[in-house]
Amino acid sequence: MARYHFYRRIKGMVIPFTCLVLSACASLPNELSVPDGATVIQDYQTFAALHGTQAPYVRLGGVIADIKNLPQRTRLEMVNLPIGSDGKPDIRQEPHGRFIVYVNRFLDPVTYAKGRLLTVLGSAIAPEKSQVGEYRAEFPVLSASAYHLWRVTERIVIHEPDSFLRDCDHWRCRESFGSKTGKVIPEVK
Repeated sequence: MARYHFYRRIKGMVIPFTCLVLSACASLPNELSVPDGATVIQDYQTFAALHGTQAPYVRLGGVIADIKNLPQRTRLEMVNLPIGSDGKPDIRQEPHGRFIVYVNRFLDPVTYAKGRLLTVLGSAIAPEKSQVGEYRAEFPVLSASAYHLWRVTERIVIHEPDSFLRDCDHWRCRESFGSKTGKVIPEVK
């Protein structure tokens, strides 16, 4: 009988554990992948140091700071955020600079709005002078061959103090046992 309960408990934990492992193994979106063995620059400082010299594959991500539709292409000004192996910009990190991206098609400014997260795959081209407020600077430029727009979701975690010590779990009892604390956890998907 004890063996039956043991196997039943193990069986009940296998499915949630498998789901957890599979969800943690997030992979790079197909559009951002490169041929096997190809070198990809994912570091902003390395990309900026190229000064427009040809680099076959550059993959960077960040926050859209500005979008401008030109006659034949779209110009995006990005604030760089480091990206992980899954291509997602890490919103917990500080930005490392700005770069400009040219996409050879129309991108709707409502969909690709300021503040959205984007990862771009492309090649380095000649740097460009641009202005942020009154500040003028030269920014590295990327010609995009592929890109992926991310969304930020928020998960709320609520902690109830000493909830395991109470005899009563009814909604009326909860009001008399102190306050709850919680936090909002943003996730990139």
